[in-house]
Amino acid sequence: MRAIPRFDRGATLGNEMHIWPQSLALVGAGKMGGAMLKGWLDGGLAPSRVVLVDPSPSPEIVALAAARGLALNPPAADRKAPEVLILAVKPQMLDAAAPGIAELAGASTLVVSIIAGKTIANLAARLPDARAFVRAMPNTPAAVGRGITGAAANGAVTARQRELTEALLSAVGRFEWLPDEALIDAVTAVSGSGPAYVFALVEALAEAGAALGLADDLAMRLARATVEGAGELMHREPEVAASRLRENVTSPAGTTAAALAVLRGDGGLAPLMRRAVAAAHKRAGELAG
Repeated sequence: MRAIPRFDRGATLGNEMHIWPQSLALVGAGKMGGAMLKGWLDGGLAPSRVVLVDPSPSPEIVALAAARGLALNPPAADRKAPEVLILAVKPQMLDAAAPGIAELAGASTLVVSIIAGKTIANLAARLPDARAFVRAMPNTPAAVGRGITGAAANGAVTARQRELTEALLSAVGRFEWLPDEALIDAVTAVSGSGPAYVFALVEALAEAGAALGLADDLAMRLARATVEGAGELMHREPEVAASRLRENVTSPAGTTAAALAVLRGDGGLAPLMRRAVAAAHKRAGELAG
């Protein structure tokens, strides 16, 4: 089977390798849409090529639009179908937003959706003039350029449109093409929701430290710094398996080994995580339609 290409921010932001669309419309400039927008602008996308559509833009987006000269909520008469249309609205807002989005989705427009649970078939039914669709799932570390996005394209997406997708989504972190749209819900369950699992781990670790007598604030600082450092270690050693990094910290019959015997035992972390990810996967499917 052909290898699925992988991209990361460091490999694609050089001007000699990066391409940008001639025109781009971003519908929904919330936390994720705003993070992507900042990544594109920092990466060299000209503000004159960007149109923002958001009925309730945050003060930060209003200020960014004013500072960078971005077109924010231009009159409908001035809106034209762009080369790329990015959909970043919340799933429950799609029905209300769809009529206004349809006018931006022309026959040659690439539609890239990061709307959780909404399938390409669902989007195509709402945007009848569009042909090329990519469904993607980024995660919140995109806000600091350390996100990861999985994406799937339909058969109408051209080679240039795939390159544009890679350029736009790798501007905020790593990028993975998926061989099948059906895997998007799994990506949502693992990496889309995954940052919350890590934050929950920090909370639980701090609570465990406090239970041993550490002051609450000290326990939280220790837990946060531990997870931050472990993440950075993985980032700096991408070729080293997580299992190897775990083994490197674990001395035989030591304190870490005692803790891992609990975490890796029956009812421990692995089965708990499988149940958690399965619940997220199930909910992603329920949001589809």
